[in-house]
Amino acid sequence: MTKNELKDFLNAKVELYNNPKFLESDPLQIPHRFSKKEDIETCAFLTATIAWGNRKSIINNASKLMKLMDENPYDFILNHTDADLDSLQNFVHRTFNDRDLTYFIKSLKNIYTVHGGLESIFTDYQNKHSLQMAISRFKEVFFELPHENRTTKHVSDPKKGSAAKRINMFLRWMVRDNTTGVDFGLWKDIPTSILSCPLDVHSGNVARKLNLLKRKQNDAKALSELDKNLRELDSNDPVKYDFALFGLGVFEKF
Repeated sequence: MTKNELKDFLNAKVELYNNPKFLESDPLQIPHRFSKKEDIETCAFLTATIAWGNRKSIINNASKLMKLMDENPYDFILNHTDADLDSLQNFVHRTFNDRDLTYFIKSLKNIYTVHGGLESIFTDYQNKHSLQMAISRFKEVFFELPHENRTTKHVSDPKKGSAAKRINMFLRWMVRDNTTGVDFGLWKDIPTSILSCPLDVHSGNVARKLNLLKRKQNDAKALSELDKNLRELDSNDPVKYDFALFGLGVFEKF
């Protein structure tokens, strides 16, 4: 395919998958239960945190987590008691367990009460080209409270070579506009042009087949390569192609 043919092909796939039907089988349906900004943010962040493995399991466990938080995640985070945290015991999604979750709740409270919230951190530390260093800074802030070392693996760090798939997915949810009813467009001071594709096995494999990615590992260097090529297709909203790459991989077995 020529570059223009590839762009037309991917744009058609974006149009096919960037619609509310996409939510029927996607974890993003969980934060769509809420209308308050802070509820959406906190639910989305926790849902993205456990978004690896079987998608049905992700959806079930994210739903279970919201029930444990009384379907009011922001209030739970800000006003939880020790007894409330005890109610989270036995929550587990793969290697993310109740001890990790307890720290996440405490850290999110610290972020909202001390640092102005999730949006503030990413907005303040963005640069004009990328959010990857803002993600690294976010991890530093997130783990400024006393914590178990095991919990740090659940927040990725691009400085250490990670493609940070789940945080980049969360950022897509928060920043891209909600015209199609899929992403939320809640964060207005971060341009879509600096978002990065949530690079995983599906999007990575499709990108390689389409010659958008040559590097074999799904790491920070691969993400930088993919970002460059997607921005050549659409400099304003390159991460819209996540819908195309993911849809081609998961739904069409491309």
